[in-house]
Amino acid sequence: MTLDAYLTLLLFAATIAGLIRFQTRPAMIFGGLLLCLVAFGLVNRQQILSGMANSGLVTLILLMLCSLALEKTRFLRLIATKVIVKSYRSSWLRLLGITAVCSAFLNNTAVVATLMAPIRNNPYHNASRLLLPLSYAAILGGTVTLIGTSTNLIVNSFYINETGKSLPFFSFATVGIILVLGCGIVLGFCSRFLPDSRTNDLSPKGYFIDAKVSKGSPLVGKSVEVNGLRHLESLFLVEVIRNDQLISPVSPAEILYEGDRLVFAGDINKVMQLHHFTGLKLFADKDGLLSRELTEVVVRQESILVGRTLKTVGFRALFDAAVVAIRRDGHNISGKLGEVTIEAGDFLVLAVGEDYRRRHNISKNFISVSGVEPDQKLSGRCEWLAIGGFIAAVTLSALGVTDLMQAMLLLLGVYIFTGCVTVNELARRFPLDIWLIVSVAILLSYALVNSGVTAWFSQQVKDYAVGLDPFYLLLLTYIATWLLTEVVTNNAAAALMFPLGVGLAKGLGVDILPFVMVVAFAASGSFVSPFGYQTNLMVYNAGKYRLTHFLKLGLPVALTYGAIVVLMVPEFFPFKPG
Repeated sequence: MTLDAYLTLLLFAATIAGLIRFQTRPAMIFGGLLLCLVAFGLVNRQQILSGMANSGLVTLILLMLCSLALEKTRFLRLIATKVIVKSYRSSWLRLLGITAVCSAFLNNTAVVATLMAPIRNNPYHNASRLLLPLSYAAILGGTVTLIGTSTNLIVNSFYINETGKSLPFFSFATVGIILVLGCGIVLGFCSRFLPDSRTNDLSPKGYFIDAKVSKGSPLVGKSVEVNGLRHLESLFLVEVIRNDQLISPVSPAEILYEGDRLVFAGDINKVMQLHHFTGLKLFADKDGLLSRELTEVVVRQESILVGRTLKTVGFRALFDAAVVAIRRDGHNISGKLGEVTIEAGDFLVLAVGEDYRRRHNISKNFISVSGVEPDQKLSGRCEWLAIGGFIAAVTLSALGVTDLMQAMLLLLGVYIFTGCVTVNELARRFPLDIWLIVSVAILLSYALVNSGVTAWFSQQVKDYAVGLDPFYLLLLTYIATWLLTEVVTNNAAAALMFPLGVGLAKGLGVDILPFVMVVAFAASGSFVSPFGYQTNLMVYNAGKYRLTHFLKLGLPVALTYGAIVVLMVPEFFPFKPG
């Protein structure tokens, strides 16, 4: 081998070691790899441009950006209200089915994020009994389609780079459906090992937000549970004020009446989801400022607000702003927002008017902390356009009518021009880490070819694996990819193992597709570690799990998953001559 070959192998090994050592910073590792590949001249300029603009990678980025519009609709929240019922078995089955189906077509991270709120706030079952199955169901559902998980799309980008064509939309479906059913049965049997610790922390935290049930609202006469007010994301209904009577805690069966004041606690960035409830008016709505810029301030000691209420001080006239929410660290706040006595050090979120910045009394009363960018929710025609457009684009792509990248590009353009998403939102949520990891991994595969490592590896396989059943090397590929995804991340594991899997297939003289599929499925098979897959990490702290819980529940699921993959892939993707 040449000096370049040894250098490329050294960089490959150093990348794996770095990913294991710095598990939470894969972008930093791949960024360093990019600099090394360019500095040592292991890739040329054309390959750099080709890797950065790989069609499969562009498709992945476009799909993730288009999914932002879908996240702003009520679609997932409405589905979430149907998941939890009194029966644990029914709740578990609904959770598995709904999560798997949604994750097959939507970003599974967004699915888990949306369903976590109703699970944590449900009055029937401890969240620790459902959160880990939620994560596993999202992983399993993501294996069913090409767009179900970023791992499949990353592998597809490498496959396009290798063969010049994309994997079919439902190429993963047969094995994926078997995985959902087989692992679902094992998961149901092993759910008895889940802890039954109380993880539902219903103590009021974060900002307090005041909303009023207006006349003619469809919320009137229905319970809190039926209205879906128990299933909000990062907001919790802490009390109801009715004719100066305080109702707290609020029962799910509590019937709402006209004029009720609902006090929520939680994340101010999620305040806009309250606009989905017709006839529910926030405290700042009456001033017409809520749709404008929001800013966070702290009340100064010398402020004229101290010891007075928002209603008596004439807040709107003084500051050309309306209070959206209030937070007092270390203390609970109760009652109507306009009647809360303000104290020094209180945090306020203000919806500010055009004249706010020019008022000379702002700095005397407040310390400006930051701007607040609430999650804007879609409604009306924009919401239907976001949902219908996404379904149409995916359907046309699945039927082969149009290319997935073209469909997503057109859809994103429609979303931007109709206001479903803004350019600022796209810039803020651009998946830079994934783009960097995948593009640099593609460059690494170029370097492996340029330096002769791929040819050398294929020759070694030819020399030493003559007569060996390809199934055993397929099994070896699965185990290596699975171990790597458990100790690093699923996307990095897929990116690093793809060239090795292809090298094995070429050395054996067989079609690369069985090895490609095994790498894709194995990279998604993270059930034993909370750090290998993002959804596992999301539920790890939320469910107050320990590593032993992942082992007890995840190991049987992982073994079942692996057995299905290595047995079914050769059945549906046979070892044809390459």
